Formats: sequence, structure tokens, C-alpha cells
Amino acid sequence: MLGIIGAMDEEVAKIKEEMTEVSVTTVAGMDFYRGRIGGREAVVVRSGIGKVNAGICTQILADRFAVSAVINTGIAGSLRAEINIGDIVLSTDAVQHDMDASGFGYPVGQIPRVETFSFQADGKLIELAKECNGAVNPEIQTFTGRVVSGDQFISDKAKKEWLIEQFGGSCTEMEGAAIAQAAYLNGIPFLIIRAISDKADDSAGMDYAVFEAEAIRHSVRLILEMISRY
Repeated sequence: MLGIIGAMDEEVAKIKEEMTEVSVTTVAGMDFYRGRIGGREAVVVRSGIGKVNAGICTQILADRFAVSAVINTGIAGSLRAEINIGDIVLSTDAVQHDMDASGFGYPVGQIPRVETFSFQADGKLIELAKECNGAVNPEIQTFTGRVVSGDQFISDKAKKEWLIEQFGGSCTEMEGAAIAQAAYLNGIPFLIIRAISDKADDSAGMDYAVFEAEAIRHSVRLILEMISRY
């Protein structure tokens, strides 16, 4: 059974509309919609915004629903010039950019006493997502790369440049790396899917408002296709 996490209502509402045989379980203030999409069993949930919400949500999917994989869908700011608004980024791995234990000798982003610097996404899910996005969103590009997450909306050019130089990230958002860490600790395959809504710079606030709906449409089409083929 696949677990689908979105941070906002808009990101999961359209997916929930496609579900049949639905039952709803509320845990930690989150409504988990369990049902079928295209004959496949799935759990769809809005985590809420930020890393704590995202990590809690992933743990509940592991404990209560024993999901076989987790997909996190949402929107993000681009960190690469060639990744345009509307394009899709699939995570190769994920890092928390606001984790800083450098005072103890760790590189910025490294979680102390965790064996890995970044959390690796599942290769089979990446390939599946590439195929599906090409089929349902042929008008946009599909990229793979590192997702960098933190409890900050990035709308400052200097901070964007720092994220690029420090982490080599492809996009930045507020949940993915926490979901990745929780999935890693539970031994669950995961993939972060991000539709680009802005350029993570001084224009981010304006771009986000204009392009959010378009980015969500691309994500929803991709997720529904993935579920049907999973």
C-alpha cells in the first residue's frame, strides 16, 4: 500500500476526489484517507507545513498503515537555472539545510550520529515517476536532483545562492527531507516529487501565488498515474 503525503489541502484534495472505498482515520490532527485509486490501495494525507508535521505524518503511515512506500508531493522553489516554473523535480536524495551542528565538527546539513549525510530516494520509484511524468505531463521537463528542506520559505537571492553552493540542491521546500529521514529510519522506500512554483529568489512570493495552481495540477496528474502503475 502506497502512502501519499502533501503539505497543503490543495495538494491532496484532487487526489482524494479520485478515491473509492474510503475510510478516514484521524491521528495527531491529521486525516488519513485510506481507499482505492484505480484499483490500487493507498493512503492519502495532508501533513501540514514544516518538518515536524512531515516527520510525524510519515511515522504514523509506518506505524498505523504499514505502507510499502511513501511519496511526498508538493511544490518547491527552483535552485537551478534550467529548472523552470512548472517543471517536475524527482529527489535523488534529500538534506535538511537548516541542520547546523558545525560547532561540533559536522558539515552543515549533517544530523549528528546519523550514518548518512543525505537520505537516498528509491531508484525504482524515480524511474516509475520519470515514465509517468513523460506520459501525463509531456509539455514540461522532468529533472532528478537533491531536494534541500528547512523550516523557511526561501525568497532571498543570497540564501538561494548559499543553498546552491553548500548543497548542490535542485530545489528547496519545507518537508521533504524530514519525510526522507523518517522513511530511512523505518526502512521504507520513498520519493519526493516537487512541481516548481517559483525561483526561490526575490520574485518567489509573487511567482508562488501565480503558479501554485499550475504546479499542483502537474503533481496530481503524475501521482495518479504512478498509483495506477505501482
